[in-house]
Amino acid sequence: MNETKARILRVAEELLSELGVSKTTIAQIARKAEVSDSLAYQYFRDKEDLVFAVAHQRLEDTWNELQQHLQGIYEARSQLGKLIWFGLHYNDTNRDYVRNLMFEYRSNKDFYTTPAYQFVREHSRLTLQILKRGLDEGIFRDDIDMKLVREIIYGTFDFEAIDCVIRGEIEKSSDDWQDIMTLVLAMVERKPDPPPTEKRDRILACAERVFAQRGFNKAKISEVAGLAGVAEGSIYDFFENKEDLLLSITEARLKEHMTLLPETFNVNSPVRKLRTLIRNHFQLYMHDRDFMKVFVMDNLLGQRFYTSKAFNIFRGYLKTIEAVVEEGQACGVFRPDISPRVFRNVFMGAFTHIAIRWIIFEQKRYDKMLEIDRLTDLLSDSMALP
Repeated sequence: MNETKARILRVAEELLSELGVSKTTIAQIARKAEVSDSLAYQYFRDKEDLVFAVAHQRLEDTWNELQQHLQGIYEARSQLGKLIWFGLHYNDTNRDYVRNLMFEYRSNKDFYTTPAYQFVREHSRLTLQILKRGLDEGIFRDDIDMKLVREIIYGTFDFEAIDCVIRGEIEKSSDDWQDIMTLVLAMVERKPDPPPTEKRDRILACAERVFAQRGFNKAKISEVAGLAGVAEGSIYDFFENKEDLLLSITEARLKEHMTLLPETFNVNSPVRKLRTLIRNHFQLYMHDRDFMKVFVMDNLLGQRFYTSKAFNIFRGYLKTIEAVVEEGQACGVFRPDISPRVFRNVFMGAFTHIAIRWIIFEQKRYDKMLEIDRLTDLLSDSMALP
């Protein structure tokens, strides 16, 4: 790339961050870059072409720098830690990039069809590869949806950047790296072999899934054993036969329902409060899809929202999330060493990234309720005491 074009792109990134796309003109960019308007048009067809060229150049540079940081790191846990640290640190030190990526590029549906977006996809694939490498190494769990974990990670980047770059609530989001890693690893790391009671529960959970997918008559004990990660013969340590396994699922579920029934009317447990809060949050926006589009694409991905009266109300909602975490910590049922603010960002970030996927790629059929259930489990697991 020649120096003139590079200078135009640098100036454009600064002005886009300062003024926004709608208030930035080619003439302003050319003037600040000390070139003529006509020369700028030799490189870019129009303003949108220039905007997405800025995105392409910055995302390509980010992608190349990340790959350099990962060189020489082979173990999945270390790669994941470096990827998360790099994302936080890069956002801290490239604030024009953060503002533009979040509020100018990603809020524009056309961005998702540009060559620039391919670098986002490459980054996304790399993250999933690292998570799956952890599976191959036997250090990460094989019973969770790693794509959801990836959404959680990227969403956390967003809300940490908002706290740092937009709201000035914190000086550096990279200072939260340890808390974020603790939460993510609590979701993904393989747990020690469970005691017999937990092993039985795991078999029941996997049997429920197999019976639901295959039907009782077609389901095989070997399939349940494979999914549960146990020897087929060990299932008979707990259940007489396939029918006993089926009825035990129902027995366990009905006992659970009866135990939880009082909390349906009076939720006192911080764990139940947290799970209820997560589910209610998603269901609220799912039931009003038009508002979900407006709130996510035009508010959460719109810089003006964070200085509005509406944000003052939303900030009260964020404090409610933090209060649930603080209550659980005070009761001794949640990790005491995690910042409630960081968990809030992990939660809201996960929601935002999943919602964006549902909105932008709405032609795909997502099992939204299943994703919500799995995400609720992951977020709850992340705060549970080890």
